[in-house]
Amino acid sequence: MDIDPLTFVFAVTHQTQGSQSQSLMVVLQVRQLNVPPGQRVLFSDISWQKFEEILAELGEHRASRLAYDSGTLEIMTPLPEHEDSKEIIGDLLKAFLEEEE
Repeated sequence: MDIDPLTFVFAVTHQTQGSQSQSLMVVLQVRQLNVPPGQRVLFSDISWQKFEEILAELGEHRASRLAYDSGTLEIMTPLPEHEDSKEIIGDLLKAFLEEEE
């Protein structure tokens, strides 16, 4: 199976009646991931190159935040109230720096 470098393959296992487990393979493109505000998704065994490809695919103007540490990729979406605070702090810093010039 040829897999695009910006594709995630998941093995989903669940219990069926009679204590039998059943596995299902799920393939998702990066753009298909939808992380609700205040939630996060962690992926293991991600190379730095793959992380950079994901950043390039998603672009700079995205609602989600990405973090990478030692092969673990975290995709999270901040709550709207956190974004409001970020913008207020940014505006205050801009005003302060303009006054200092």
